[in-house]
Amino acid sequence: MGQGGHDAHGHGHGGHAGHAHGADADGRRLTVALVITALVLLSGAVGAWVTGSLSLLADLGHQVTDVAALLTAVVAARLAQRPPSAQRTFGLGRSEVLGAAVNALLLLAVTVWVAVEAVERLLADTPPEIPGLALLLFGAVGLVGNLISLAVLSGGDRGNLNVRGAALHVLGDALGSVAVMVAAGAVLLTGWPYADVVASLVIVLILLPRTLALLRATAHVLLEGAPPGMDVEEVRAALAEVPGVREVHDLHVWVISDRVPAASAHLVVEDHATPHCEGRAAGGSVLDCAAEALRERFGLEHSTLQIETVDHADHEEHCAPPAVVQSPFR
Repeated sequence: MGQGGHDAHGHGHGGHAGHAHGADADGRRLTVALVITALVLLSGAVGAWVTGSLSLLADLGHQVTDVAALLTAVVAARLAQRPPSAQRTFGLGRSEVLGAAVNALLLLAVTVWVAVEAVERLLADTPPEIPGLALLLFGAVGLVGNLISLAVLSGGDRGNLNVRGAALHVLGDALGSVAVMVAAGAVLLTGWPYADVVASLVIVLILLPRTLALLRATAHVLLEGAPPGMDVEEVRAALAEVPGVREVHDLHVWVISDRVPAASAHLVVEDHATPHCEGRAAGGSVLDCAAEALRERFGLEHSTLQIETVDHADHEEHCAPPAVVQSPFR
């Protein structure tokens, strides 16, 4: 709180209704995808039991993780809609980010397992016996179900890490179904028993970079990194340009969840006078002008700004401006 009678001011602005509506819609899409994927899982279990196929069994393991991942995503989406409380003043919006991180870790584990299994089969003395026709049939059933799930999820918020993580799992399962069908075709046409192994390795190469990218994105949010594409030094400069502001310190820009960016800063003003500024806040205080600049230029609806006098700033311990380092998460 600044000396000389200045108060600490906090601005928390709207957008919550829109965020809640988007989260609710994403939650419904995730639930539909969960039901469809569970049905695909049952089909795969029947196929593995009827045919005794190791390839289908491996794909079944992947489907189990898909169901677990979608269930995690559904629960996270529901938790994110809960309102803030005295113990959790920001609400549970980050539960979606945590869900996405868990899903990414699950997918990474499955991807590594598939790669190890594929290498072991390639090095095996006896090639696995694969029932081509049964593989083709159950692969087609799985592919149809996964394509429907992807279509449902594609209508959601593509910037939502939770939806992205769930969609990545379903995409991996869809690619697995394609691989099963391609392998089945190769077995039926050529009799080559290693076709499904090669297809599995191709899927690993496709999924691995996407999985690592999702892990990096979730880690960036959990570590309270700046919103992707936002230059913090530009935010600092915009606040410094507000009439009456002499200095900006303790500036922090972070992401509460993938939908809610936020900022906080201390603004040192010249005196107790209320300067005028241009724009919709014309004639307003330093606080009004600064909050408008954050909203209009950077989309930072949630900001907390403290106004200080020069005398107070001289006695306050504050953080030095961060070094300008290119973020690896952009």
